[in-house]
Amino acid sequence: MKTLTESDYILASQALGVEVAVVKAVAEVESRGSGFLESGRPKILFEGHKFSKFTQRKYDSAEPTISYRKWTREHYLGGEREYERFFIASALDHKQALRSTSWGKFQIMGFNFGLCGYSNVESFVHDMELSEGLQLLAFVKFIENSNLAKYLKKKQWAKFARGYNGKGYKKNNYDVKLKNAYEKYKR
Repeated sequence: MKTLTESDYILASQALGVEVAVVKAVAEVESRGSGFLESGRPKILFEGHKFSKFTQRKYDSAEPTISYRKWTREHYLGGEREYERFFIASALDHKQALRSTSWGKFQIMGFNFGLCGYSNVESFVHDMELSEGLQLLAFVKFIENSNLAKYLKKKQWAKFARGYNGKGYKKNNYDVKLKNAYEKYKR
């Protein structure tokens, strides 16, 4: 089965030492529900600024909507259409496209595969394609290995948001969304 159960959330929360509502809040804010699209493929978001960096800006001129220096949401297509961008990047440099994409229910960037317990990005992506359970396990490992559990335990949403999504988290009110989602699940 691809979707998470209540017991999955309980086990993850116990592993991290946080409330179940905390794990559910992150899942909701990151993927707005399922870790998969209607097609059965995992939800993704391709990040052109990461692709540009990882390919030493090699494709910036030829593919300016796929490879660009600074983060922008301007080129996002969203949903199923995000795969269009990913496939273009993948044709240019498959490994760097995998690393430049966030995957699944918890939208973990491919370049974080090591923090999730994987030896390479390909095996990380393979598991993200299989189930939300494996996406959840990767999330737990990532939180443990990136030292972010302490912020979740204390519900320090801004500190967690900065560590999980980078310094641009304020533009998207990520910390506020986390707090609101947590309060909803806490009830």
